[in-house]
Amino acid sequence: MRYVCTCLFIVVLFFTQVEQTFALQNISAQHAVLMDQDSGDILFEKKAKEKTSIASITKVMTAMIAIESGLLEKETTVSRKAIYTEGSSIYLEEGQKIKIKDLLYGLMLRSGNDAAIAISEEIGNSEQGFVYLMNEKARWLGMDDTHFSNPHGLEVDNHYSTAYDMAKLMRYAMNNETFKEISSSKKYKPSHMSYEWGNKNKLLTEKYMYCTGGKTGYTEKAGRTLLTTAKKDEGKLIAVTLNAPDDWNDQIKMYDSGFQKLTKSSLGEATQPTFIETVLSSFQRILEVR
Repeated sequence: MRYVCTCLFIVVLFFTQVEQTFALQNISAQHAVLMDQDSGDILFEKKAKEKTSIASITKVMTAMIAIESGLLEKETTVSRKAIYTEGSSIYLEEGQKIKIKDLLYGLMLRSGNDAAIAISEEIGNSEQGFVYLMNEKARWLGMDDTHFSNPHGLEVDNHYSTAYDMAKLMRYAMNNETFKEISSSKKYKPSHMSYEWGNKNKLLTEKYMYCTGGKTGYTEKAGRTLLTTAKKDEGKLIAVTLNAPDDWNDQIKMYDSGFQKLTKSSLGEATQPTFIETVLSSFQRILEVR
């Protein structure tokens, strides 16, 4: 009986290891990366350095350029170009005066393309001027496989990045307290409105208790894109999935696996035997019983 129980234990342990590996190998994303926020180490990757469309996670760079300008309390006047920008919107009106800070929350929580243009025209004097700043910042951060052509992520020629570069950007952004506050906000009430904006990032608002922020995105070409952060105990991780039909679940699997790796690492090798060591120990006990 003891022999049977021991063998059963080994089989269960083996399939637990296989199940975890299988889950990560079968995520829906075409491109993905999981990064340790503190060290920058890569814990998981899938075609992470291939250039591709990134949709609205572009707005993380837009937000950082705006935050670092120091003009959050400045009011800008919304242009006709901004209100007629296609795609997701926070429904600005032409001639409306609004603070950059409010636009940033509309940009990150509601993915407002009109907010992106309004920000770019104020901070960069024009959309083109702002995009220049975005690309200069990308080069400074070592985002070697990235090029921006607009501040919102709508599909145009020569607008692309990689999962790895976007994780690198997010690692930089998470050192900024203002960005962290905006990114982690589940709701925000702008000064010019009577109701709140809710965050579209469901990983933060309902699906994953350890999520600390992020940005969603979608275009027909890029598919679903998602750039998020999570914290569990002392571990902090960054996940990026590009062209991922099942992005919420992809990232939950990635985070769960990553935090498990971090926990094992913190325990140290002496207290955390490897799978092979566990199997050999079990067979040794079998021989002793026999």
